[in-house]
Amino acid sequence: MSPARRAAHLAIRGYQLSLSGLVGRQCRHWPSCSAYTDEAIQRHGLWAGGWMGFARICRCGPLGTHGIDLVPETLPPGAWHRPWAYARWRGVNAPPPLCESVEG
Repeated sequence: MSPARRAAHLAIRGYQLSLSGLVGRQCRHWPSCSAYTDEAIQRHGLWAGGWMGFARICRCGPLGTHGIDLVPETLPPGAWHRPWAYARWRGVNAPPPLCESVEG
């Protein structure tokens, strides 16, 4: 793990163990915004993962999204020069349904 990723992980973990309890644990998403940001940074690096986490925090408001929202497995192609393109600004990245309904 790079020093930058390690520092980001420690900062997020520090927030989870201290301020998160004071703010309240009422995140509208699963996993929580801090866990999402931590996973995004660990999976995709500080630059792309940081943008993903920032967008997720922006979506986590009273008029924002809710529900299951997982970190994408891959990055969008050609987004390095457009950092905002790493992030999902609307909707959620939910897993596919386990089974499809069958019409009789």
